[in-house]
Amino acid sequence: MTPLLLFDYGSWQDWRGWLDSHGLRLLVIVVLLLASAVVFRRVVSGMLSRAIARAARVRKEDSTAIRRRADALSATLNWAFGVVLGFLGLGLLLGELGLNVSALIAGVGVVGIALGLGAQTLVKDVLNGIFILIEDQYAVGDTVTVAGATGEVIEINPRRTVIRDDAGNVSTIPNSVITVAVNRTAALNRFKVSFDVAFRDSETAASLVAQVAQELASEHPTSARGLPRLVSQSAVSQGDVRLAIVVDARPEDRWASEADLRRRLKRAFDAARIDMSFDAGEPTKSP
Repeated sequence: MTPLLLFDYGSWQDWRGWLDSHGLRLLVIVVLLLASAVVFRRVVSGMLSRAIARAARVRKEDSTAIRRRADALSATLNWAFGVVLGFLGLGLLLGELGLNVSALIAGVGVVGIALGLGAQTLVKDVLNGIFILIEDQYAVGDTVTVAGATGEVIEINPRRTVIRDDAGNVSTIPNSVITVAVNRTAALNRFKVSFDVAFRDSETAASLVAQVAQELASEHPTSARGLPRLVSQSAVSQGDVRLAIVVDARPEDRWASEADLRRRLKRAFDAARIDMSFDAGEPTKSP
């Protein structure tokens, strides 16, 4: 068996002889590992770039938003491949140093089983995080609601999701507890504005809604995707009627479009001398 370098070589001649017989193989191992990492990164980057182009054409979505998701997925894949390369390289290097790698792997396997029993939550975090990224549920820069917290995603990796809310508070959420994720900045960002008017003014209110919708769409054609539309009229207490308007907007214009629509509705109803009140159960807050 090849003697162990750290314990059996005591002189420079011994070290030099070991380097002459093993140095080239060590260099080849390091070069191959580095080359594999570089090639993997380039292959993944190329595949994701082509996928971004196809997704942008099919989904008619801003390529910047898709790029954010691709970057998050690329970072995860590179991280996983780096871990595999690290273990592989460590085993090869230890083999060159004269260690019995097979026995070491067996020992590590026993320890791994013990650690695995105590790290089930970590495994769940990683698996759920990978599915979140692969399924394109959300990415860095999106505004989401996960595990009861709402805010902008500032970091996502296989173990955790980090979001910052309106007040600047940062929440770190293990991916294993995320069972439902609401992405508020998806390609088709829909919002609803509800308000109440007296029953006698409901027909006039519907006409005003159509007028305001036309004005908003004509003045900001790139913000709203299609005309804001009245989707429901329902009776509420004390003889009032609740009207609901739905608008499809671009993610980056969603909050500004909603605020603009509310202002225009209020001005139009005040000019027509019709009392109206927005539904207090649907407060609007910009992230």
